[in-house]
Amino acid sequence: MEIMWGMFALLAVLASLFVVTPFLRKESTLSKDSGENAERIAIYRQRLNELDEELANSRIDTLMHYESIRELKRRLLNELAPEQALTNKGDNRILAVIGLLFVVGVSFVFYQWKGNAHHVENWYQAIEKLPEFGERAVLQQGEPLSANELQAFALGLRTKLAAEGDDAVAWMLLGRVAMSINDFEMAKQAFDKALVMNPNNANVLVNYSQVLLIEGTEGSMNRAAKLLSKVLSQEPTNIDAISLLALIAYERKDWVESKAAFEVLLSNMDTQDPRYTMIAARIDEINGHIAKLSPDGAKRSIEVTVDLDEALQQRIPRNGVLFVFAKAANGPAMPLAVAKTREFTFPFKVTLDDALAMMPELQLSQFKDVVVVARLSVDENVAIQAGELEGKTEVITLVEGITQQRVVINQSY
Repeated sequence: MEIMWGMFALLAVLASLFVVTPFLRKESTLSKDSGENAERIAIYRQRLNELDEELANSRIDTLMHYESIRELKRRLLNELAPEQALTNKGDNRILAVIGLLFVVGVSFVFYQWKGNAHHVENWYQAIEKLPEFGERAVLQQGEPLSANELQAFALGLRTKLAAEGDDAVAWMLLGRVAMSINDFEMAKQAFDKALVMNPNNANVLVNYSQVLLIEGTEGSMNRAAKLLSKVLSQEPTNIDAISLLALIAYERKDWVESKAAFEVLLSNMDTQDPRYTMIAARIDEINGHIAKLSPDGAKRSIEVTVDLDEALQQRIPRNGVLFVFAKAANGPAMPLAVAKTREFTFPFKVTLDDALAMMPELQLSQFKDVVVVARLSVDENVAIQAGELEGKTEVITLVEGITQQRVVINQSY
């Protein structure tokens, strides 16, 4: 803070000198000009006397005498230095003082109006208290940080990073502080910086996933799921990652996956943990949702007839694989039943039922509203790639027993 006020004082002195100096230098210039002008006037008068003598002695005529005097006057006027300033030394000092007071007054008023001095002071305090804030926030020493102190802590961390360069720990800490003050955009930027420096840091990945879940969009939830999967590939028992994945599945109404994640979480938790009862209640709630998926216990299947649009007859992938699958219209993204074959001719018929389920606990009979998709893939990878062909139905409601459905492959990627 002392450095800042010292710089202000130095700038004020320089501004004052800029205003005052011209008044103080004026006096010497005027005295010098006055002496030179007196000398020029004396020469003029001497030359004027000489012209009068030459006229009296008839060495020049009257016309030449008149022209010479006029030329002499013209030259004198051109050579005389202008004297338009005050010649009183005391007046110059008064003007200098007035100019100085004007500079100081205007500077003070403008700084009070636009200077935001309290913001600058808060900035210096944030830098000075950064170690104290770090101990209270990270080491849990002393009182928890208030909302204003969290703001100051974030400001101090940004200043440290700007002055000292990138630091993965500081970026992660800034992201967590930004989450605490609900500045989620700053949090994402900070976690992005931390991941560039340490892409496998589980703490950063989990915290970043929390920010994305708060954002709540489909894209952010998908990215959060990928980050958490990366954590679990390194640390399969990471409780934080498992609980967040359970929440993602719950928000998507993917009851089967959500139940599995919550059960893993519960198995790794002590029964005395206050969260144990809450998670157990959540699992009971999910069981109710799963039971409602097929309240009548009826078995359902779909007899699918797949056909190919005539415009795509010449675009069948060489050695292509035909996938036919059904997925829930509102539920898990994972297919409920999948049939795959390399031997096919159109029209092609296949029956999708519980025997073709990818997971035993996720079966076609548990859902009434589904979408049927037929895809001609260039390989055995179900992910869409360039050159593949696809067709799908609108949402269809299954009945007990067999539902007849036709799918036309009419789209090219």
